[in-house]
Amino acid sequence: MNETAPFRVRAEIDLAALRANVRALRAHAPDAALMAVVKADAYGHGMVPCAKAAVQAGAGWIGTATPEEALALRAAGLPGRIMCWLWTPGGPWREGVEADLDMAVSALWALEEVTAAARAAGRTARVQLKADTGLGRNGCMPADWPELIAASLRAEAEGLIRVTGLWSHFACADEPGHPSIAAQLSVFREMVAFAEEQGIRPEVRHIANSPATLTVPEAHFDLVRPGIAMYGVSPSPEVGTPEDFGLRPVMTLSASLAHVKHAPAGHGVSYGHHYVTPGETTLGLVPAGYGDGVPRHASGTAPVLVDGKWRTVAGRVAMDQFVVDLGGDEPEVGTEAVLFGPGDRGEPTAEDWAQAAGTIAYEIVTRIGSRVPRVYVNERPGIGEM
Repeated sequence: MNETAPFRVRAEIDLAALRANVRALRAHAPDAALMAVVKADAYGHGMVPCAKAAVQAGAGWIGTATPEEALALRAAGLPGRIMCWLWTPGGPWREGVEADLDMAVSALWALEEVTAAARAAGRTARVQLKADTGLGRNGCMPADWPELIAASLRAEAEGLIRVTGLWSHFACADEPGHPSIAAQLSVFREMVAFAEEQGIRPEVRHIANSPATLTVPEAHFDLVRPGIAMYGVSPSPEVGTPEDFGLRPVMTLSASLAHVKHAPAGHGVSYGHHYVTPGETTLGLVPAGYGDGVPRHASGTAPVLVDGKWRTVAGRVAMDQFVVDLGGDEPEVGTEAVLFGPGDRGEPTAEDWAQAAGTIAYEIVTRIGSRVPRVYVNERPGIGEM
């Protein structure tokens, strides 16, 4: 690639913004440790660079969904505590034990597999027991909790595991005031109390995701686990804007116009001709499509900043490209088209795209594909940052 040429499409990742977001989140939960969640390639931002930046800003833990993600972080040289929670039978338990991962267990089958791995490795496994307090997804149901606790204590007595944490996850923390928040907190406290009465001595107890970190201080316990907020995206409009919490979006997605041309009135644009030019106009071709993660559901609705003005996706988003109606303006080929960013240059945000596509901003940033290069800026902390 000619490094001086404009990118077809690029995702610029501002690591200074990420570090500032981590510091802001730590301030929202000053008495708790912070786990920086970098699952799904750090919500599309790049797992290893973002994990390193989060640690630089004071994150004491790193969290991933899959063990493969956690092992990749270890292979990249990330020290310290790394937790992963989405296991399936036959997973790389022994590798996790040998890499000193904190591994989530939600059921007896997982406890059996991790204890077998610990026995084979000749090392004690670090285990965090997950409680289903009402999300109905992963986690041990309250009725099954006593059996899991008893089995865990037996494994601890054999030296096979060390229960390092008790944890759960909210269903509706992004809906302030939802009655399930208080209900889940009550169940979590009861399940933690039972485990501790039986002899479990966890290092950390945790349930707070991004929205709970920001708005439910009674849920902070020993550790908070912000994910999307770390990348400067609000968990939901109901919770507040990034600015409300001192957060700044980390990703800016932009492309270089690949073609600009005049079109007469009545000219169909893109597949299916769902857009037809209402009059003489100019059309700009943005060389990014759903193959890059641009949502097809944003066809005909999503905003793009081109030459200082908001334009709208004209017609369907195709696999590799989409069109904007420039309304007669004639920017040069190669002009930057900004799909979303922090918004301080007048560009749309990921939330604007989420509203246009009928989804959530999490999906907008996470879906940006691997053929979009991530360009990291502000990789090293500046003077006065820390």
